[in-house]
Amino acid sequence: MKLDAKKRLAAEILKVGVNRVWIDPSRITDVSAAITREDIKRLIKQGAIRAKPEAGISRGRLRVRKVKRKAGRRGGMGSRKGARGARSPRKANWIKTVRPLRARLKELRKEGVIDQRQYRKLYLMVKGGSFRSKAHLNLYLKEKGILK
Repeated sequence: MKLDAKKRLAAEILKVGVNRVWIDPSRITDVSAAITREDIKRLIKQGAIRAKPEAGISRGRLRVRKVKRKAGRRGGMGSRKGARGARSPRKANWIKTVRPLRARLKELRKEGVIDQRQYRKLYLMVKGGSFRSKAHLNLYLKEKGILK
């Protein structure tokens, strides 16, 4: 039984799209008998015709993707937009390296492990980029016999 015209009328009255119009399967004969807009309105009031709820956009896939990104996946070459220096700026990386090194030197000077002259020499070495990390600095100090 074709109810296209009735569906279209109901959609107009309910102010929704045709696909959101629901017709009660047990009342199809009543709906097919309806001719005027008033008939359709009456059927809407009775509940034989209803508007389906709006379908949302599922966030399930997004949640899964977020978990994977957090685990370090989905970051391949095809996903990258900025250059390496834009994604993690060179200066930020430098700051992340240098601050702990300088803090370590201050710590060693305060403890009396190194004197002012050694401190200054090492400070300038840090500034020159001689050490990759605190571990690298400690290794250097052990090799030179400054640290035990």
